[in-house]
Amino acid sequence: MEKPKKPRKRRSATVGRRLWARLTRRWRLLGLFEIDEDHEFYNLTVMMKEGLSAALQSTDQPAPDELIGDDYNKVENQVHKGFEMQTFAGPVFGSLRCSMGVSERDYQTSLSSAEPFLQFISNSKSKADFFLTNDKCYFLKTQSKREINFLLSNLKRYTEHLEKYPHSLMVRFLGVHRIIIHGDVKKYFIVMQSVFYPDERIKARYDVKGCEVGRWTDPTPRDQQPIVVLKDMNFEGQHINLGEQRSWLVRQVEIDTEFLRGLRVLDYSVLLAHQPLHLDEIDQNHDLATLVLRTTISVDIENGQTEQEPPKIPGTLVEEHSALLQSEPTGDPVTGSEPADIQPLAEDMVAEIPLQELPRRHSAELKEFQVQNRRLLPEFKNPVHVIDGPELRYFVGVVDIFTVYGLKKRLENLWKRIRYPRRAFSTVSPPAYAHRFSQWVQSHTK
Repeated sequence: MEKPKKPRKRRSATVGRRLWARLTRRWRLLGLFEIDEDHEFYNLTVMMKEGLSAALQSTDQPAPDELIGDDYNKVENQVHKGFEMQTFAGPVFGSLRCSMGVSERDYQTSLSSAEPFLQFISNSKSKADFFLTNDKCYFLKTQSKREINFLLSNLKRYTEHLEKYPHSLMVRFLGVHRIIIHGDVKKYFIVMQSVFYPDERIKARYDVKGCEVGRWTDPTPRDQQPIVVLKDMNFEGQHINLGEQRSWLVRQVEIDTEFLRGLRVLDYSVLLAHQPLHLDEIDQNHDLATLVLRTTISVDIENGQTEQEPPKIPGTLVEEHSALLQSEPTGDPVTGSEPADIQPLAEDMVAEIPLQELPRRHSAELKEFQVQNRRLLPEFKNPVHVIDGPELRYFVGVVDIFTVYGLKKRLENLWKRIRYPRRAFSTVSPPAYAHRFSQWVQSHTK
């Protein structure tokens, strides 16, 4: 009698399932979860990919000076099997992507890749769902109808701010969409550039609002090494060490918060992460050939640059003038009373970075670079959100700009003033929030 054969296939399948379960647990510990066929959001993300791929094929990319008023109100609707995809202000976001040097082919490849999206396991209080493209280059985040309407109603002001200050720290929104499933379920979502890209070497991540109440996160034990976004109180006792670039960061935060103050918003954050610089990266930052290349990517090549006029690096804020907000405002940043208006930045606060190796530009062009508060961008992916210090590389971006100071937030401010007397909490008036936010950056940089 022949001996029964061993169930190799079954054992192989069992081993495969165990291996997959182990990898799944590892993804969870890392704060990211691969959205496979068994995931609750699998069907949604598949539809998002299909809809985005078709939408991008039909989107024009006009230059910023070619946009017209109707482009900001344009809504494109595409019907697919089982769902519909709406794209809002497609030409505007296409123009924004173009100005950032993002090719439509690369953008489409990231968003519609055959590789699954990743779910970001956030410790945020937000009810939004967060997805990452598999290459971790772009974030997709679900938003409420109110938040989307707020963004679209202020889209022109947002794009004008980025045009005026090309090296702004504001997160780059690259698309706004709505997916309608079977005519019933409706989800709005935005696509934005990931501030923490690429993240392979990042050692710590922070979400900072400039206050103390509710701004502590228990760090996860080191042996597990998950992705945990820490908060303000976790950062106390530390500094962002930027050396010569400190004054640039301080001023740009003042510029961006003044813009957000004009929108009457609060509760925004600065995302902050850092990783150590390798010795070759430190040496490369001072290499002449690298400086020339970095200068080239730091200026707007379309604005009159010629071969006879090589680009000049932007200026930085003179150190003695960088503390624009050091004087106390007339209001109280803790309780949220209105401070006096922040004075606009004077153009004479700016000084040219001495770099004798590079040829001079016309003074008018140099002045324009200074007024726009440009800096020498690093030769690195995602350069707008990356700033190199003497020893660390920092990732910095301002996010979550949708909370308007309406009646609900005013009542919350009154309640928290009673609940947390003389303590710094997030729900304060937009001017007080902007001032306190800028002061935090100023006091935690060197």
